[in-house]
Formats: sequence, structure tokens, C-alpha cells
Amino acid sequence: MAPSKNGKITANGKFAPGNNIGKNGRPQGSRNKATLAIEKLLEGEAEALTRKAIELAKDGDMQALRLCMERLCPPRRDSPVSVPLPKVETAADTAKAMASVLEAVAEGDITPSEGTAIAGIIEHHRRAIETTEIEERLRTLEDQKP
Repeated sequence: MAPSKNGKITANGKFAPGNNIGKNGRPQGSRNKATLAIEKLLEGEAEALTRKAIELAKDGDMQALRLCMERLCPPRRDSPVSVPLPKVETAADTAKAMASVLEAVAEGDITPSEGTAIAGIIEHHRRAIETTEIEERLRTLEDQKP
């Protein structure tokens, strides 16, 4: 790939050193123009709009009621889950950890979706361990070459 017209991309297609925009994306704290325009329109109207939404909700407007309830009681996000797991130091240890997760789901200590999420984390950890072990083996083989 040829350098861009502005010289910010090198021949190998990567951003040139010192190019903060390419490295970090949008500057921190910058705001979308549409968001800024909407905020300007709503400036000073938040209290009146909130009052109106509450009045409509009290009068039976279901969308206004839902809006108010979502603000008062937002949907619950993930919560911490406690599952006793054995220490996972090798790829082989993951089978024991997965068995612990399966047992917790079977006993009803955690939900199946929580079990799936934990199993995914264990699987990612297994892959990281496996990759490290493969790199170590490869390095050992390369060091043994004459």
C-alpha cells in the first residue's frame, strides 16, 4: 500500500509514528455533532419535559410510563456470580473448572447463561495457557537447532 496523500500511513499500511488520530481514534472527550445539537435544544427544558412525561404516565400513557420506569428502575445488568473453581494453571486443569461450572448450573446456584459466560472465560484462559505452552515448546526446539 502506498503512503496516503497526507503522509500519515506508511508503505506497509500502518499509521506513521506520532499519528495520534490513527493510534487513539476520536480524541478523548469529543462529542458527536448531533448529540451536541440535541443537548443545545433541550438546554433548560429537562425539568419541564420530565414533569410532562410524569403527567402523561399518570394519565395512562404506556410509553411515558415505560420511560419513567426505565429511569427509576433501569434494567439490571450483570451481577457478580460466585462459583468455587479449582486453580487453573494448565490446559488440563480447565476440565475440572468446567466440571465445577456444570455442577453449579445443575444445582441451580447459577443460571445456564451465567454458566455459559463463566465457561467462555475459562475457555479463553485455556487458550492463553495453551498458546504460552506452544510458544515455550517452539522456543525450546529453535534453541536446540545447530
